[in-house]
Amino acid sequence: SQSISEEPVFPALPRLSRQGSTQTKVVSDKDITGKELEKLLDEVNITLNKNAIPFDKQKPFVTSGVRIGTPSVTTRGFKEEDCVKVAELITEIINKKEEAFDFVRAEVKKLIEKYPLYQGVID
Repeated sequence: SQSISEEPVFPALPRLSRQGSTQTKVVSDKDITGKELEKLLDEVNITLNKNAIPFDKQKPFVTSGVRIGTPSVTTRGFKEEDCVKVAELITEIINKKEEAFDFVRAEVKKLIEKYPLYQGVID
């Protein structure tokens, strides 16, 4: 049986809770819900899901956390430093919301270009 590292995959995110090997739930001390963060991040091409956290005070359709599916980044080939960058970009949106859209979109574009989905398949 392979052991799972207890090190967070996205160490730069605020208050992180890891559950299982394929998901990371983020809880922010900022005044933002999981639903709001999911919508904001959709605008900058970062996809994740609002997700309830243990003892969540928000309603199930609102939530206090989000779920980051780590297979989506590891399958694409992201390295640890790329995951740190994604965490920083998510934190930028948490802190500055719409004001950070242009900057974060540009940074996401750089990551996407660095790790194309179908490298070598389509010419």
